[in-house]
Amino acid sequence: MRHAHTVEQVRAAEAALMARLPEGVLMQRAAAGLAAVCAGLLPRVYGSRVLVLAGSGDNGGDALFAAARLARRGARAEALLLDPAKAHAAGLAALLAAGGRVTADPDAFGRADLVLDGIVGIGGRGPLRPAAAPFAAMARRGRVVAVDVPSGVDPDTGEVAGAALRADVTVCFGTHKPGLLIDPGAGYAGVVHLVGIGLDLPPAPVEALQRADVAALLPVPGAESDKYRRGVVGVAAGSARYPGAAVLAVAGALHGGAGAVRYTGHAAAEVVRRHPETLVTEDGPARAGRVQAWVVGPGGGADAERTLREALDTGVPVLADADALTELARLGPSALAGRDAPVLLTPHAGEAARLLAGLGESADAEEVAARRLWAARLLAAGYGATVLLKGSTTVVAAPDGRARVNATGTGWLGTAGSGDVLSGLAGSLLATGLAPLDAASVAAHLHGLAGRHAAGDGAPITALDLAGTLHRAWGTIQGLGENGGK
Repeated sequence: MRHAHTVEQVRAAEAALMARLPEGVLMQRAAAGLAAVCAGLLPRVYGSRVLVLAGSGDNGGDALFAAARLARRGARAEALLLDPAKAHAAGLAALLAAGGRVTADPDAFGRADLVLDGIVGIGGRGPLRPAAAPFAAMARRGRVVAVDVPSGVDPDTGEVAGAALRADVTVCFGTHKPGLLIDPGAGYAGVVHLVGIGLDLPPAPVEALQRADVAALLPVPGAESDKYRRGVVGVAAGSARYPGAAVLAVAGALHGGAGAVRYTGHAAAEVVRRHPETLVTEDGPARAGRVQAWVVGPGGGADAERTLREALDTGVPVLADADALTELARLGPSALAGRDAPVLLTPHAGEAARLLAGLGESADAEEVAARRLWAARLLAAGYGATVLLKGSTTVVAAPDGRARVNATGTGWLGTAGSGDVLSGLAGSLLATGLAPLDAASVAAHLHGLAGRHAAGDGAPITALDLAGTLHRAWGTIQGLGENGGK
């Protein structure tokens, strides 16, 4: 599990640790870890050109001390001080004592084999200041290493308000920062290296599941399991106009661990033709038979409101997607008030914007994509539901503020029907008994991994290709190999 903590939490932990350590020890720990990563990135340290872009705070101090360590190993280290009067005095002195020097030449950026971004770190908010902004657009020869967080990226949210310095590698201290895991900030971070410095931290408000975490959550049938004990997921999707949505949602559900899929809707013939193991009816959720979770909305058309209301009137978890989300945005959060069983919402950015409007919050799809964590948490709290916000970084937020992020996906997942497969998959996991936060997180991880399998070396995929590789993703997570154990 990757854990990400807020700046406030990190600052408190640092203060508590510094109170127990001699002065300067914590910064030296950070600088040592940073220098070690940098040394590993260079073909050789001796004779390499290293440039520090040094801001005025401790972030600049970390970078200067790290550069001093590299200079002692023969690197040609320079520091470009963005605010010379406020440069970290001890760090600068260490660099000069090690044979480094100060430069005022911005062209040194393009000549360097490695650039240390020590401009602002976790204390920064908003875009790069005028003195630093030109570096965001400059050509580079070597790698840029961000110190704790790329300058210009909000460390708590991943928001990028303007110019930011894109890193090839980010070395973060003590814990991940949410902004390193969530786009658009994650796209500026490059490869992230975590350096431990001994912080004692509280529970993390943002997490990212790793393979072992997903494997521990996957429902595995026991010797006495049958299709009903494994859980039955109901899928109310599709219409005369959009029968394919039903086929795809059922395809995802069949690969989500539940023992059976019960379909209701106008696409029964198409569903059975493609998936003959499916139990079908046209009577709607109210009369479809017993299930452990409902998936409603994909391709629902004119029946979406009735289907949503019927599903919500049951006493089981409900996953709402697509047309059901449009109806929920119109009805507002009162439609979910007083419901004991949990609800999982799976919007893309445009649907999230409509749901936010149902809360009286004005935001378009572009703003939602730029402020993913904010949007997901606001929706989760406002509707009292778990929210899976789809995108290049999928964010899953619980009503209590906990959040998880997933980045296993590929751009090839941006294809028609991909979200229908995800809804069926997540709904099936709900039916097996997983809590909404777990079901959504595991589904997002598997869905992204399946997309990578389907795309292979990089080729367009269809939603049915995606559904067909879910078993491979599942097998890979369980350690069965790339072919799902075959």
